[in-house]
Amino acid sequence: MEYYPLLFEPIVKERIWGGKKLSHLLGKPALEVPVGESWELSGVPGDVSVIQNGSMRGSSLTNMINEDPEAILGKDVLTRFGEEFPILIKFIDADKDLSIQVHPDDELAAKRHASRGKNEMWYIMDAETDARLVLGFKKEVDQDTYERHLKNKTLFEILHEQPVNRGDVYFIKAGTVHAIGGGILLAEIQQTSDVTYRVYDYDRVGADGLKRELHTELALDAMDLAPAKGARVDYTREFNRSNPMVACPYFITNFLPVSGPVALDLQHRDAFTILMCVSGEVELESGSGKVLLSHGMTTLLPANLEEASFTGQGELLEITV
Repeated sequence: MEYYPLLFEPIVKERIWGGKKLSHLLGKPALEVPVGESWELSGVPGDVSVIQNGSMRGSSLTNMINEDPEAILGKDVLTRFGEEFPILIKFIDADKDLSIQVHPDDELAAKRHASRGKNEMWYIMDAETDARLVLGFKKEVDQDTYERHLKNKTLFEILHEQPVNRGDVYFIKAGTVHAIGGGILLAEIQQTSDVTYRVYDYDRVGADGLKRELHTELALDAMDLAPAKGARVDYTREFNRSNPMVACPYFITNFLPVSGPVALDLQHRDAFTILMCVSGEVELESGSGKVLLSHGMTTLLPANLEEASFTGQGELLEITV
């Protein structure tokens, strides 16, 4: 089979804190309710991505992997992760503050949920004035101090708030207490996991009129009660080359600013490659296909493609494992 750059139908998610930027700025499907997330590439059961272009249109990511796992994932990926697609790719629009939350690591998630843990990274695509993230604690605290502030609803006295700007990058290690603040649009790369422990949610109520569930006890064992040192990532922005951003056991992300023409050699990589366009417009040719990647689009290059060539002007996140 001749492979080509694969585009997928966005899976948009209603969220109480969402807004309209995903449809207005990134061209995602609009709903009558607030939309907070667009899952661009997902192997999560119940939310598996479906191909929207070319001869494989209508096939799901899972079916493609089942039919030809080595061609899609790569031999090395199969050895490390099996046939499960190992990462989840999203765009997130936080019109309002997200809940204060924490994710378990692999060991705890496997024990409790038969799931992987959740390490993730964020690339800030847009940030309103005074927008900020919650990232860990101002200083290390003990459990009694944390629980006292949680009970008194004074967590922000001990949490670290980080102002953000467009282009900032953050790596959120499992166990880090965190939240995306209102007014932020970002790209998220994470392990394939949907396990989140909600710690504090501003006493908001859901569509059913009830306060949303908290996971106070579950979060305690998962939580690092310390500052999130090293969460902010510095990186270079040299044109027409892969500028390293984040490299962890679960994914590798580079910043690739294109001022075409330029080619990306994939022969050394025994793994798939994902490209997210976070600015501009780039024409991509690889294998037997060609796609136009504009702001907010994501494509998957199967592992058996050896090269990708680009023309145009744009900024891409280049992701592999």
